[in-house]
Amino acid sequence: MKANPDFSDKAKRDFQLVERAQDGDEQAFTQLLATYRDSIYFMVLKMVRNKVDAEDLTIEAFGKAFRNIEQYSPDYAFSTWLFRIASNNCIDFLRRKKIRQLNTVSTSATEDESSISEVFAKEATLALKYDAPDPEESIIMEQKHAMLRDMVANLKPRYRQLVELRYFDELSYEEIADKLQLPLGTVKAQLFRSRELLYEMLKKRDSHI
Repeated sequence: MKANPDFSDKAKRDFQLVERAQDGDEQAFTQLLATYRDSIYFMVLKMVRNKVDAEDLTIEAFGKAFRNIEQYSPDYAFSTWLFRIASNNCIDFLRRKKIRQLNTVSTSATEDESSISEVFAKEATLALKYDAPDPEESIIMEQKHAMLRDMVANLKPRYRQLVELRYFDELSYEEIADKLQLPLGTVKAQLFRSRELLYEMLKKRDSHI
């Protein structure tokens, strides 16, 4: 694979990082994340107008890009490809959000999950929405919580710790970085990998239901 000869120097440097990332170089992933994290975040924030959603969607966009890094075409700059993924991800998120607002809250244990972060968010939403959930809702919530705990327990220790701190202890990315004495970029890079692993586990589980 060769880079487009019309690439700028920056695009050529990105292309070299992409090639390393395609070979499994985690440092290359981290450098790409650090380079575009802020610009992607502010674009996403402008679209969704919510800081928490923007933060999660930014990491999710990088997750999708890095998971599909082999599909990147050097006909376009990596930044162009990445921004398109992030933009489309936001559009999908806003579409799902609109649908959820129009429909009643579903507590089905087999509903389609768009991302692992939504699994945790829906469980928390149900807990806040109903002061005294009926027995069926309580069972579903307990089953989902147990299922999530089981999946998290199967992660590698470094990923498991990140997920527990982020979703169970509800720490911010900055708080996690401070607690673990890790660079913020490393925390975010490893967290999106953790979420992708959980998402794959969830898809495999649902495919057997």
